[in-house]
Amino acid sequence: MKTEKIGIIGLGLIGGSLAKTIRLRIPDTIIYAIDTDEKTRQAALEEQTVQYASPEISDDFFACDCIFLCAEIQNNIGLLEKIKNHIRPETILTDVSSVKVEVSRMIRHAGLASHFIGGHPMAGSEKSGYENANAYLFENAYYLLTPETEVPEHAVSCFTDFIKKLQVIPLVLSAEYHDYSTAAVSHFPHILAAGLVNMVKDIDDQDETMKHIAAGGFKDITRIASSSPEMWRQICLTNKTQIINMLHLFQNSLRQMETMLTENASEPIYSFFESAKEYRNSMRITSSGSILRTYHLYCDLIDAAGGIATIATILASNNLNIKNIGIIHNREFEDGVLQIEFYDSESLTNAVALLKKYHYTVYER
Repeated sequence: MKTEKIGIIGLGLIGGSLAKTIRLRIPDTIIYAIDTDEKTRQAALEEQTVQYASPEISDDFFACDCIFLCAEIQNNIGLLEKIKNHIRPETILTDVSSVKVEVSRMIRHAGLASHFIGGHPMAGSEKSGYENANAYLFENAYYLLTPETEVPEHAVSCFTDFIKKLQVIPLVLSAEYHDYSTAAVSHFPHILAAGLVNMVKDIDDQDETMKHIAAGGFKDITRIASSSPEMWRQICLTNKTQIINMLHLFQNSLRQMETMLTENASEPIYSFFESAKEYRNSMRITSSGSILRTYHLYCDLIDAAGGIATIATILASNNLNIKNIGIIHNREFEDGVLQIEFYDSESLTNAVALLKKYHYTVYER
């Protein structure tokens, strides 16, 4: 399988990020995009993320070596009938959805099993749309693959090599185990977050006291409740069996906690939180689902107005993009320092040398 021409249907957060990542990592690739939103198509063309963008599939689109289905699940399924009548024998069809059993069933029904390698990058954001897409969303993230058994081994190998170039980590699973796993670590947490927000909304007073005093813990655990309601409606309906299993398991956990509280069981309550703490601390992952790899430095600020702006200007004028920036205070840096995070190791190395050249004190950890 060649990967010189790539087709992407849907330039939302995931499809847009995929297109931007391909453009960054494999710049010679020709990308054909399909999206119904005119502003999205125009933005993708103006940024030169894609070479071709259309509101609907044309014959030219089927010249692609690989087609990514990046729309919402039901929309992807609705395209299968048209795709099956035009897809070339050697073209790979893949998707990015977080549900695989239902998609696999519909792929087989459409007679496309010999083409289909299910895909699911384990990264995302509560934000949506092409305007929030970025070329680093998938960096160092697991990319789950669920190839149909009819797909030739050489095609699976070629596709795996292609996505490795995007700096992701491929992991092959069965469609069944994929849905079981994602129900536990992705789908159910979204339901839990939305349920918690709705509970607080329902019991809050007229002055919205709870809403106003909600601090970091509540906001952290409920951040994902801001995700697309339509997307999660479709996910829940297509993976409902596994999600119901997780609901039952969590209900058992809540009942156990209720019993421990009723019985004032101090040690079991401690063990409950200790076990969770140890397991959570063993997860070396970022908020986007990537393996933890950060590129940041700490820099003493010059005690003068505009100190942060000066540093930002120095970096920007040397084409160094800042991923995140902020002042931190802790015992290690008693007076507070500026923490600056970059997208890659090369940018970090260049930034350290540049700031030292301007006589800033720079710390690396």
